[in-house]
Amino acid sequence: MSKIGKEDLWRKKKEKYKHYPINSYKESETPLFRDEKVNWFWGDKILMESRPEFDKITSFDEFTKYYWYREELSQICKSLGLEYRGTKQELNYIIEQYFKGNLIKKSSIKNEKKQVENITLDTPLLECGFSFNAKFREYFAVLTGISPFKFTADMATVWRKVKRENDLSFTIQDMLKVYYGKSDYAKYDNSVCQWNQFLKDFYADENSCNYSNKLKVASILWKEVRNSRNEKIYSKNLLTEYADKIKEYCK
Repeated sequence: MSKIGKEDLWRKKKEKYKHYPINSYKESETPLFRDEKVNWFWGDKILMESRPEFDKITSFDEFTKYYWYREELSQICKSLGLEYRGTKQELNYIIEQYFKGNLIKKSSIKNEKKQVENITLDTPLLECGFSFNAKFREYFAVLTGISPFKFTADMATVWRKVKRENDLSFTIQDMLKVYYGKSDYAKYDNSVCQWNQFLKDFYADENSCNYSNKLKVASILWKEVRNSRNEKIYSKNLLTEYADKIKEYCK
């Protein structure tokens, strides 16, 4: 096959297996691709640039060098018999503990525990059937004088920690402090929204105006960064480093 023929075959197969983001804002985290592992073909050989399988990773330091979707973290934890519900930050913590030999099993706390009838500020959350439901939304609306009351991301993070650690000392008053930002018991980690920040920084770069399809270019660059060992942030140097992958979108 001639050189031109090979290049033509490469281009056609590359186009056939191209991965388009199908929901760039799912969970406000990352674009989703139809296939996590990107396969490119040269003749009948597959050139694959991907992370190693989880069972081939030997340390948490190595694990954090790669990007993982929240759904992937959840599946990893589930396969290990660990707690698999929670935020991306919490799942990363569970996996970190796994590498340290501390197994955080799936929570088996039920609401069948004794529940006090009269709820006060000193009532532990685990003893009053606390939940993010209408009953407690109304209760906190009365406490704060804010209606309609909305639970915050920090409150959700705290509640998961309370259940995970079976913290019987954490009270309604403590949760109220979380709402007012007066507690450091647990914080929602906004850094999990790496894709959103990457996209924002790309659009803020004046060089992004040189491309006809900004979202597509950002997705291509993000895929490269996501699968690399580099920090998951945007840099204008990426435009030069991966110029051959985005040149077709130049104006």
